[in-house]
Amino acid sequence: MNRTALSEELPSPPETSESYFLEGPQPRRSETVRLFRILRDLLHGFRGLHFVGPCVTVFGSARFGEDHRYYKLAQEVGAALVKLGFTVMTGGGPGIMEAANRGAHEAGGASIGCNIRLPFEQKANPYIDKMLEFRYFFVRKMMLVKYSYGFVVMPGGVGTMDELFEALTLIQTKKIHDFPLVVMGTDYYRPLMGFLEDMVREGTISPEDLQLVKLTDSVEEAMAHLEYHSIHRFGFKRVPKPSILLGERGVGRARAAS
Repeated sequence: MNRTALSEELPSPPETSESYFLEGPQPRRSETVRLFRILRDLLHGFRGLHFVGPCVTVFGSARFGEDHRYYKLAQEVGAALVKLGFTVMTGGGPGIMEAANRGAHEAGGASIGCNIRLPFEQKANPYIDKMLEFRYFFVRKMMLVKYSYGFVVMPGGVGTMDELFEALTLIQTKKIHDFPLVVMGTDYYRPLMGFLEDMVREGTISPEDLQLVKLTDSVEEAMAHLEYHSIHRFGFKRVPKPSILLGERGVGRARAAS
């Protein structure tokens, strides 16, 4: 069935939806309005994240409950990042995101959520000092790279894979430098690492590309990897601790890391 026939059978999406935007060329007025919406999303991110201090973003599934081992591991990661002096950034939702924000909050550190506006509502977790909501995935991903000094990728689904490979592509093509990419959950990610090794055998990536990912289950090993890269990026061992007023939600000043 061709695209024209399919569109006759299905109701047309509203002009304001992203599905309409992604259907190809639209009237110029509509495209201009969309451009200003994108600009507004960018400005929102620039203004909201300018003073949050050096961040590390933690990615992972929204579906793990607090009794799950990966939730507990992400909670440990959040607390450990605070001890290095980082602000912890997540997508702001439940599961792994909540766990990392919770770990940072309970360790006395600063915690940021960058949510994405979706057709179904994603409730912000209660451990966030500052919450920003974005309309566009690509704007949100750009902010997470721009204001992060490394990623910790926990087990997750399609969205987590998207974020992992976005970062990996930017590092591989040298668009970003000294950007540590830590992947935690060796059992979960072993098939993926095997697939990357298959890519090396087929010649689609280089053997040294495998070194761009740090795979571990150890929080201590993950933090050592992040700290090593912070020496190169900052020029000193401990990153500055955030002390600025965090945002519009009345939570107060970022607590100094212990």
